Amino acid sequence: MFVLNRHPSIANNFLAEMRSTTLQQNRLVFRKNLERLGEIMAYEISKELTYSDKQIDTPLGKTTIPIQIDPPVVIAVLRAAIPYFNGVLNFFDKAESGFIGAFRKEQTDNEPVEIELGYSAAPSLDKRQVIIVDPMLATGKSFVESATALLKYGRPDTFHLLSVIASPEGVDFIEKNLRLPFKIWTCALDEKLDSHSYIVPGLGDAGDLSFGSKLSR
Repeated sequence: MFVLNRHPSIANNFLAEMRSTTLQQNRLVFRKNLERLGEIMAYEISKELTYSDKQIDTPLGKTTIPIQIDPPVVIAVLRAAIPYFNGVLNFFDKAESGFIGAFRKEQTDNEPVEIELGYSAAPSLDKRQVIIVDPMLATGKSFVESATALLKYGRPDTFHLLSVIASPEGVDFIEKNLRLPFKIWTCALDEKLDSHSYIVPGLGDAGDLSFGSKLSR
């Protein structure tokens, strides 16, 4: 598992602004910081992809540069992932994209969290590197169920599960239940889940902070 904030960098400034109850009320800034972190994490993931040397003609000669030859497929979990997903696509500009709807079902305090899957669309994922983008890795169930549902589009070589904030419980759930090759990438691994399965200290609802609150169905 890769955890970005274990390494000092400017990314921690963006993450701090997203967590701040004062600064996060500016939706434009919140979305921009999500996009910036998506770009940074795309760069980190890019280090594990496949490259091939290519000769380049420059104005004064020739040089050989390792070029990324097989772009990943990037899947956004709607709706909260969109700004983060856009940041990933800014760097993987030749990547194909897919989308999947996954959200928590309404529950009482005593019920376990259940995930409902809806719309999905994706290109062939067979033998590809696939990045699933969802900013909050809370229980881990949405990542596991999304990855499993996406197998109808082909079996990837590796799923890269990309979040902004993750919980230890969610990481543990994925490691125990996802029977496919995967790696977890996150900007921060937080303390725990609370009794409602929200990440503590977390940052709140990334979808609402990006786009406004939604009515319950």
